[in-house]
Amino acid sequence: MKRFGIVSYNIYCNFTNYGSALQSWALCQAVDRLGCKNKKWQAVLIDYCPDVLQDKDPLNPLKHMWDTDEESKMMCTLSLPAIRENAKKFNTFFSSRFCKTKKTYTSANFENIIVDENIDGFICGSDTIFCIDEFKGFDDGYYANYPCMKNGYSVAYAASFGDSHFTPETYEILNQRLQNFKAIGLRENAMISYVKANTSIPVQKVLDPTLLLTSKDYDTIAAPNQSKRPYLLLYARRYNPQMSAYAERLAAENNWEIIEISLRATNAEHHRMFYDAGVEEFLSLVKYSQFIVTNSFHGMIFSIQYCKNFCIFSREQCDSKITELLDFFGLSQRLMVTGFEKMSVGIDYTDIHEKINTARTQSLDFLKCELEMDNE
Repeated sequence: MKRFGIVSYNIYCNFTNYGSALQSWALCQAVDRLGCKNKKWQAVLIDYCPDVLQDKDPLNPLKHMWDTDEESKMMCTLSLPAIRENAKKFNTFFSSRFCKTKKTYTSANFENIIVDENIDGFICGSDTIFCIDEFKGFDDGYYANYPCMKNGYSVAYAASFGDSHFTPETYEILNQRLQNFKAIGLRENAMISYVKANTSIPVQKVLDPTLLLTSKDYDTIAAPNQSKRPYLLLYARRYNPQMSAYAERLAAENNWEIIEISLRATNAEHHRMFYDAGVEEFLSLVKYSQFIVTNSFHGMIFSIQYCKNFCIFSREQCDSKITELLDFFGLSQRLMVTGFEKMSVGIDYTDIHEKINTARTQSLDFLKCELEMDNE
């Protein structure tokens, strides 16, 4: 049985991220299922920490916060007990839900991974691993640029360039790095033409790994219902006053409790704050909600997975990937900026899930081809 190491943005971060954890879990599940019939493959999550993330500490995230204003720092400080409980739950998730490498790997010891972990090939993805702005350059693990990856077997699945800003010099480096892969699946359309023009390998747009599974798959790990009352879930990756105001108006109109996942600690006076929710609790909070208000890409995806009524607010550096997926689903009217936009009351998910099923089949076929390339 071949062991494919998953190299992605997940364990190491400044703030934990449900989407990062669940896309890794979903990709591992998909690889294992594709290989289970003949026991061909096994997915192994590589405990990989890029150099740029080595000084980040999710137990003490203040130093590296995106928002540096005093109010945001105060909210983070007030939320520290929940932040640390959340980080503990994430560590348990990565330890208990994955086949994971025995060691942590960095640029200093990555070359040992083939022997130490019996890795036969690498899958780089998903998430914004190709974003040179976010990772301050071309990370060798994400671009399969360590010698053992360049000389071995490496593919990319659902990699994203995010909102990278390339220059003539960085385009030249990019062209060199793309040669490290035998095939590349990209999550967004933006760079597909460019990558196809500058490589001679299979390149295809594919679904985010979280859409390779169904809600029934996530039910296997979701926690029980976290509330006895009907509630609106407010999930904010960054504070947005218009989004909070919209959630409060909607909850008041429907007599719903608000359960909030955010660092806005002072909202505890009138919301049930749940930043300490683990991955399994997050899935439960989505599943049993009456409505979801979010500015999270994966908050949107899991709303759709669980056929929930939702809206998503604009968020800096995330709008391109959000709008592309909303367009694909035919849900562009669900994107809000002010909170006063007109929006249809409900969502007919029949056609949406038919689209997902078709794209899921195509994406799984591409992933299967990627995994089989080492036999050619």
